[in-house]
This record gives sequence, C-alpha cells and structure tokens, in this order.
Amino acid sequence: MINVSKLTCLFFIVLFGISCDDQLGQFGGPVYDREANLAIDREIIAEYLETAPYDSLYRIHDPSGVVVIVTEEGEGSRPTAGNVVYANYTGYLLDGSVFDSNLEDVAIENDIYEEERNYDIFSFFVDVPANQGGAIQGFSLGFKRLRSGAKGTIIIPSPYGYQDNENVLRVPANSVLVFDVEFLGLD
Repeated sequence: MINVSKLTCLFFIVLFGISCDDQLGQFGGPVYDREANLAIDREIIAEYLETAPYDSLYRIHDPSGVVVIVTEEGEGSRPTAGNVVYANYTGYLLDGSVFDSNLEDVAIENDIYEEERNYDIFSFFVDVPANQGGAIQGFSLGFKRLRSGAKGTIIIPSPYGYQDNENVLRVPANSVLVFDVEFLGLD
C-alpha cells in the first residue's frame, strides 16, 4: 500500500529541487545568465565596431555573437570539431590593453612577459572544453569561420570567453575579448 503522505512529500522535494536548479548553480550560487550577458555584449560589440579601425576583406557575424574580421584570406580548409588548430594570437580588451599573447615579443612589449612561460605556437582542439585540450568556446566558434592561413580578429562575447570568472589574470569578469589571430594550420 502506498503511503500518500510520503508520496506527497517526495513530490514536493522533487518539485523544489527542479525549481531551485533553475536559480542556483552547482554549488548553491546563482547561475550565470548567458542570454542576458550575451544581449549586453552584442550592444557593446556593435558600438565598438562603429569606431574600431579595422581594414578588412570582410566580416562574419556568427549567430553566436562572435564576430570574425578577416584581414588576410587563407587558402586551406576550415576546421571542424576535433581538429587541432595551430595559431599565434594576441588577446586584448576593448580598451586596447593586452592581457595575453603566445608571442614573446608582444608579451615583452606590453609588460605581460612571464619568464617561466613557453612562448610557442598555440594549439587547441576545436569544440573541446579548455580543461581537455580545447580553448575558450569563442576560439572554436571563430576559427571554424576561418581558413587555414588566414589572419584576422575574433571578437568574443563574455559568454564564450571567461564569463563572470574573476580569477583570469588581467581580464575583468564579463569582458568582451578581442584576439588578433594568425591561423597557421590544422590537423
């Protein structure tokens, strides 16, 4: 025989758990609001592009919100999920401050050089999480729009970058990221 009070209690526990899941993150904190941040960043990027001095062959406005500005066309293939991309990059914020580069001379010039770091060609797996050999999601979205050999700029809204992470050196939470990239090749 089914105990109605236990069944009712179980129903409310499950219902409460589902409704809390929409509002709380994995550890009880608020959930990152991807859509709201993306809407804000789309406006910020649109304003930035109105005055940004890019001499480009063409621009690609990906449905994700990532913008790819092609300055030199490549002749190779476009990467797909699982490919390894090899690239040089310099990342900066919309105010022009450089926060990262795999190029030693750029790091030195912008006072972000780290002696213990290897300044080698950057490689990552397309559509693979950063903790498994990939990069931030915006890199995958941007590079899938470029041909091997291309040069350009990828502008990444915060939901596809570092989101609200406050522990990324020189990058404030919810920052739109800009990367000048040179797509060297892929496997």
